[in-house]
Amino acid sequence: AIDWGWFEFLTKPIFFALEYFNQFLGNMGLSILLLTVLIKLAFFPLANKSYKAMSKMKMLQPEMMKLRERFSDDKARLNKEMMGLYKRENANPASGCLPILPQIPVFFALYKVVFISIEMRHAPFFGWIKDLSVADPTSVFNLFGMIPWTPPDFLMVGVWPLIMGASMYLQQKLNPQPSDPMQAKIFQFLPIIFTFLLSRFPAGLVVYWAWNNILSM
Repeated sequence: AIDWGWFEFLTKPIFFALEYFNQFLGNMGLSILLLTVLIKLAFFPLANKSYKAMSKMKMLQPEMMKLRERFSDDKARLNKEMMGLYKRENANPASGCLPILPQIPVFFALYKVVFISIEMRHAPFFGWIKDLSVADPTSVFNLFGMIPWTPPDFLMVGVWPLIMGASMYLQQKLNPQPSDPMQAKIFQFLPIIFTFLLSRFPAGLVVYWAWNNILSM
């Protein structure tokens, strides 16, 4: 009777894994943390290859900046020189995206589990998270309940979304910055955008994403 969605091949195993871990841990939030560790271990070879590629790109950044200054008025020549640099140094700028791609279906599968499973309803984590299937009830805009005011939904940015945003920002600092100044500025705003975007997502998903970022670092 359950609609597992498009990613049934992932959603069902994730659900049964969380159920199994919960029998021993007695907490769905801890089960999500343990599952995230296992997922990270499964993707480690791919992620390790990606991190090596990103490290190489970070080492090449000074050279890339010199090329950008030298050929700032000739985009075609700049692109040609950049490609030559990548080829000489055996670097692939696209390799940094590899570990992100497999995580997208996992994220959606967990999202589906949080929404369809009765077991996740009113499942507490720790502290103020009394229900992992709903959004973090706190908000920085009323000083986490110290001010007697309920902000509108789009301003309900709680503690866990802030932790997720901070972890995303720190992880971003470890990665090589885009050589294009405009792209670099856009990337700087991504942690803020995702903090507001995920603030209304179920707390279980935000905990997963924050913990996933911390493990990546």
